[in-house]
Amino acid sequence: MRAMVFRRVGRPLALEERPIPEPAAGEVSIRISACGVCRTDLHIVDGELSQPALPLVPGHEAVGRIERLGAGVDGLAEGERVGMPWLGWTCGACRYCRSGRENLCASAAFNGYTRDGGYADYALADARYCFPVGGDLTDAEAAPLLCAGLIGYRSLRMAGDADSVGLYGFGAAAHIVAQVARHEGRRAFAFVRRGDEEARSFALSLGAEWAGWSDEAPPEPLDAAILYAPVGALIPAALGAVAPGGIVVCAGIHMSDIPSFPYDLLWQERRVVSVANLTRRDGTAFLPLAAEIPIRPAVRTVPLEDANEALDALRGGAVSGAVVLTA
Repeated sequence: MRAMVFRRVGRPLALEERPIPEPAAGEVSIRISACGVCRTDLHIVDGELSQPALPLVPGHEAVGRIERLGAGVDGLAEGERVGMPWLGWTCGACRYCRSGRENLCASAAFNGYTRDGGYADYALADARYCFPVGGDLTDAEAAPLLCAGLIGYRSLRMAGDADSVGLYGFGAAAHIVAQVARHEGRRAFAFVRRGDEEARSFALSLGAEWAGWSDEAPPEPLDAAILYAPVGALIPAALGAVAPGGIVVCAGIHMSDIPSFPYDLLWQERRVVSVANLTRRDGTAFLPLAAEIPIRPAVRTVPLEDANEALDALRGGAVSGAVVLTA
């Protein structure tokens, strides 16, 4: 099989031939047809997430069909369409796993980071962490749901019953969350990089009530703000944008340093919280909802062997919606 392999920071991914892996007990082998290129992948190959299991096949927004079942796998079938998300394995025994907070398991393994992921023709996945993917989306359209969608959904749930929600950084996650917010009757306000008229127009086309620059105030105080842009300087800006009692949700796995800010921005019971990973419960709740709405991710597909170019486009801010690698 073909795989795009990350060996060292500063070097591009290399296209390599590898044997098709055999599933161990509790695993499935998936023939990958589409894998989204996530900003987390960029953090990994740029060295901002510093503990990848090298050499590594990145990718954790993978969709394909089960080729083989390992021993002891129940509830999945050969030929079934499934998705492989970021969270790839947990111990099942720690206090976090036992209390439904497996996303905080200290022993967790992550697809495309501590175990090989979906930038390949085949991948192995723990059967417990595969999600059936229904609906009529193509595999490429479904791929961003596995992280941009799932993390976006979890971040929106963290915002509670907020009616007006600010979305900072209108990329893969925000363009999906905007569709969920509209379905739930919420009001979305989009914040994009100053001068990026394409992103501003894109947000408005997906139902955002207002779209402006990330360094300006919204037309009214918001109930919540969600940060998808990994820019710590946006936290004080978001705190200034939310009303008393409002919440700022940090949805990224990596963020630049947060500058100091006056206590007045946090005063009146404003809160700052972070989202860490996802749970299986997020997947079983979100993916059927995505099919019901239905969510229509905007995707640009590129061949698997062009993964480096796709990462460059994401790094340069040249992606509206999501970019997806295809077999």
